[in-house]
Amino acid sequence: MKVIQALLISFTLSAMLMGMPSLTVAQETNLSVPRVFLLEARTLAETKRRIKSGDKTFAAALAKLERDARRAMQQKPLSVVTKDVTPPSGDKHDYMSQAPYFWPNPNKPDGLPYIRRDGERNPEINKISDHLALDQMEAAVRTLAQAYYFKDDEDYAAKAAQLLRAWFLDSATRMNPNLEHAQFIPGVNTGRGIGLIETRGLTDVADAIGLLARSKSWTAADQRGLEAWFTKFLEWMQESRNGREENAAKNNHGTFYDVQAISFGLFVGRNELAQQIAETAKQKRIALQIEPDGRQPLELERTKAWSYSNMNLDGLMQLARLAESVHVDLWNYQTKDGRSIRGALEYLYPYATEDRKWTFHQIGGFETKSFFFLVRRAATHYQDQKFKAAESRIPKLDPMDREHLLSGK
Repeated sequence: MKVIQALLISFTLSAMLMGMPSLTVAQETNLSVPRVFLLEARTLAETKRRIKSGDKTFAAALAKLERDARRAMQQKPLSVVTKDVTPPSGDKHDYMSQAPYFWPNPNKPDGLPYIRRDGERNPEINKISDHLALDQMEAAVRTLAQAYYFKDDEDYAAKAAQLLRAWFLDSATRMNPNLEHAQFIPGVNTGRGIGLIETRGLTDVADAIGLLARSKSWTAADQRGLEAWFTKFLEWMQESRNGREENAAKNNHGTFYDVQAISFGLFVGRNELAQQIAETAKQKRIALQIEPDGRQPLELERTKAWSYSNMNLDGLMQLARLAESVHVDLWNYQTKDGRSIRGALEYLYPYATEDRKWTFHQIGGFETKSFFFLVRRAATHYQDQKFKAAESRIPKLDPMDREHLLSGK
């Protein structure tokens, strides 16, 4: 008992130092509350407790997670070094990708320099495998970590650890912590700040690591290695030309720069930096990007205006969730003239639930699923009658949707 109490005291002190709310013995006798940032730690712990107690509320979602995890168990380790091309640096450990919306110039014999066709993806980008490999690694690790957390099956944790070591730690396969050659444009540059949008899924990896923390397959050396990698990547984000350019972006790119910077800052214990970014986001992101009526002008300019409006609002909500960890309230922040996250949500609402026609560009089709996800996420924070009435008009979540496990509903 003394050993357990000592471990609990040590964990509580560590959590306080890391900026995570401290836990009492009564709350967490088995340390089941994970150290996560985008996910709700205590919601996850309560969902797990209910599952372990025999509650069948989450049976369909848990079964879906297990099916997904079994498929993820078949995933071979992924790496940036397997691509068929070599970056301009000469080092295959450097991540590389091509800008998706740029195409050969038809007026030039060699097609150079490439020209922009917003919203139209050039299939040439698939010749470089790093972006797809990154997405696959993130998805597999996210699934396996969640399956381990809810099922306590060590096989899932071991597989997740294998994938993480291959991408971040093993000297033969690891990715260098930079994006110098992300989203290059043929004939224009060898990489650009906009490429940082491609690593926004690493915020899920940071949370996945928290879900693996109690596993014997995830060692202290693994944890130190990942913290060192993210420390260097965060430094690159702050100091490099590409990173500074993305930080200065005034649209969704700037939003997701902040999402990554806060998430990685919290992960490596740089809470003061995370708090500073969260405070600055009030004016730098919310006030700048959202009009008093809720429009997001820079997203409405795009050829996929609905998709990008939803995407940026998703990013702003992720910012608000992360800001909770450093006691900054972005959910309810509002400028004197009414610019706010809720305002942006309410602006989009009639287009998804009523007969109001979307009059901006939207190539590729109009879908509402992503917007309904945002409404459900916001429901935890906006509980007045007006919002509850709005929420009641959106479709119920499929019982098999894994979001049930994460939201506790």
